[in-house]
Amino acid sequence: MEAVNRGDREQTGTPTNGDVRRDDRGQAGTPVGGNAQRGDREHPGSPISGSAQRGGSDIPGGRRKQRVSMADVAKLAGVSSQTVSRVSNGHPGVIDSTREQVLAAMRELGYRPNSAARALRYGQFNTIGVILFSLASTGNSRTVEAIATHAAAEGYAITLIPIDVPTQDNVLGAFTRMGELAVDAVIAIIEIYLLDTVSVTLPPGVHVVVVDSDAGDRYSVVDTNQADGARQAVRHLLDLGHRTVWHVTGPRTSYAAQSRARAWRATLEEAGRPVPPALPGDWSAESGYAAGLALAGEPGCTAVFAANDQMALGLLRALHERGRTVPGEVSVVGFDDIPDSAYFVPPLTTVHQDFAEVGRRCVRQVLAQIRDGKSSPPGTDLVPTSLMVRRSTAPPPASAPAP
Repeated sequence: MEAVNRGDREQTGTPTNGDVRRDDRGQAGTPVGGNAQRGDREHPGSPISGSAQRGGSDIPGGRRKQRVSMADVAKLAGVSSQTVSRVSNGHPGVIDSTREQVLAAMRELGYRPNSAARALRYGQFNTIGVILFSLASTGNSRTVEAIATHAAAEGYAITLIPIDVPTQDNVLGAFTRMGELAVDAVIAIIEIYLLDTVSVTLPPGVHVVVVDSDAGDRYSVVDTNQADGARQAVRHLLDLGHRTVWHVTGPRTSYAAQSRARAWRATLEEAGRPVPPALPGDWSAESGYAAGLALAGEPGCTAVFAANDQMALGLLRALHERGRTVPGEVSVVGFDDIPDSAYFVPPLTTVHQDFAEVGRRCVRQVLAQIRDGKSSPPGTDLVPTSLMVRRSTAPPPASAPAP
């Protein structure tokens, strides 16, 4: 039989279960977890017999075994094809005993649902696209993990496109790339300033939710309550008796960092306290260490709010090396509540972000848009923060000089 080459109809993305991977070109587009679409995503150049059913297996004599159909499963299980369809689509309206009966028949026959055919029939791909910058940051990686977990629980895969360099051209390219992939909705974990002068055209029928942004006037946004978290941190230190609070900021281009910095300044001003100069950071422990070396030389510095836990870690080391005890001489508060923060020396007082809840709300919003067939109205859904008080904060020393 004549071989037909499928390589010219490829889509990027290899279905996986759990692991997020990039392709060899550094571009993403990898379905993760949930129901990864098989459709036409064959390996480039794979010869396919013109009359063979996809998914069949070779048998002696050069013939192909016929693909198992839904009707075959229904016959073996003693149910209707509609029931088999409901089970394969994860429909809740099937009693457990019947579901197990159908699944057993699927396993015995080696039946695999054809996701591409189902997508063509129902106009839905069961895939959510996620666009973000680096996976290296705690917030991004944990948010993506939560999105993937909650999407899989709803029977959806995610297709991930990370943007290595945060430029407007790359953001536009990522949205264009999503238009080439089979996605029902997009969750964008990006800074809104990159969309300000870019004409972003979403694929027809694709819905969007934005994370970590002040774009609530244009999009449906889910975010941690950054400002309230920062206020809790500063008020905690002021309530302990500190005259003021120094601040190590995140990157200037980060919405989250700037929101925390504005709340830090506003809380001090509302309390009638002096506002010391902020020290710039970039989320890394190294930048926190550099800020800590500078603050160790400030006799009036008795309290520091770092915009994330990694910078707080570097800050703690710098203060220790310069002989400034924590919390005896200087109290330190972080932000994020990463798992390791409870094991810093001393254990870090920090603002807890509920990344799992952020991911859950993102998935809930995009699924609501998909099921309703329309986008949600613009607005911001804020996930509350909470202060985790540990042993890195205490009242200031009685002999502390005025800042």
